Formats: sequence, structure tokens, C-alpha cells
Amino acid sequence: MTLVRKSTGIHRYFASEQSFCELYSPSIRELNRMHWAPLRIVQKAVQFLATRPGMNILDIGSGAGKFCLAGAYYQPAVSFSGVEQRQYLIDAARHANERLGELNVNFICRNFTQLDFSEFDAFFFYNSFFENLPGTDKIDNSLEYTKELYDYYTYYLSRKLSELPVGVRVVTYCSWDDEIPQGYRLANSQEEGLLKCWIKQSEQIL
Repeated sequence: MTLVRKSTGIHRYFASEQSFCELYSPSIRELNRMHWAPLRIVQKAVQFLATRPGMNILDIGSGAGKFCLAGAYYQPAVSFSGVEQRQYLIDAARHANERLGELNVNFICRNFTQLDFSEFDAFFFYNSFFENLPGTDKIDNSLEYTKELYDYYTYYLSRKLSELPVGVRVVTYCSWDDEIPQGYRLANSQEEGLLKCWIKQSEQIL
């Protein structure tokens, strides 16, 4: 399913990375290169994830909403949800969506461990847990960062993905695959192995 929104009022924001960043304040723009997936990655990811109209796709660690906003632009028949712990990034995402004319997105200010994964049909994960590892770039200093949190979040995500039904699709970007449990098949790999598309084929064998 490939549906591309053609509205002349918003398409200019998706013409380039620089154009998209115009939706945000200068301080938010500075986070784009390191912390949010490029538009070409989003387009490839949603083409794999969006298999039917009416789906709800979750971005785990959505930041200022780039994946959801771009995803809703490329696939307007699909709903996108983003979960993010930082309220100011949620506010930035909602403001950007207002400027775009209210795309089909929902931004949730919460830790992803507080969500019911059964409410979503597919998942995107640009490794938002890396911040917890020593020596990695942080978005800010507002959260606690520890190796223990990285391990816990990775384990938790793997467990939740293992509980999902056969057929669920997941896209990971810049991940070590630690969060992908048994039972998922690698459908394809692009961008020199940085972008991976997964489908759950069987229940995890314990």
C-alpha cells in the first residue's frame, strides 16, 4: 500500500531534511541529524509497516514526532502514535502537526513500558535506548541514564514483542537486534544493515 499525500499546503516540508526542520524551533532542529531517522528511512519503513488502511503504528521513543508526521504524510490512510517521555518534545510534535494541518497522529507523553502493545498493529524502533549507554549522545540531561536501564528496556521490549500475534511487523533502525525475540524473521535489510524489517512468524519457544 503506497499512498502519498499531495496537498500543496504541506508537501514542501517533506522535500528535504532542511525543509522538514523548518517545522521546529532552532533548538529542536539541532537534534535532527543525530536523534531522528532521515525522511528516506521513514518512507521505506512505513512502506513495509503499512499493509492495510486503518492500522495504528507505534514509534517507540518518538522525540519531536518526525517519524509519525512523515509517516502520516506518506501513508495518510494509517494512524501513527508516538510515545515519548519528555513533555517539551511532545509539545514540539503537536505544534508541528498543527502547522501541517492535523495529520493522523497521536503523541503520548509516557514511558513506553506504560503502554498496552496490543493497541498497536506495527512498530518502529530507532534505538532510543542507546542514550542510556556511557559515552553516547543524549538529547538532554532531564532523564536518568544507566546501563541497567538500557538492559531493562531492551528486555522489556523483547518480551512485549514476543507476546504479539503472528504476522506483526517491526522495523528497527540503528539497532543491535537485542530487542527482537525468537519467532521473528528478518524480511529484508537495507541501508547497509542499519534498517531491518521483521515479521513475526511463530510463537517464541521458551
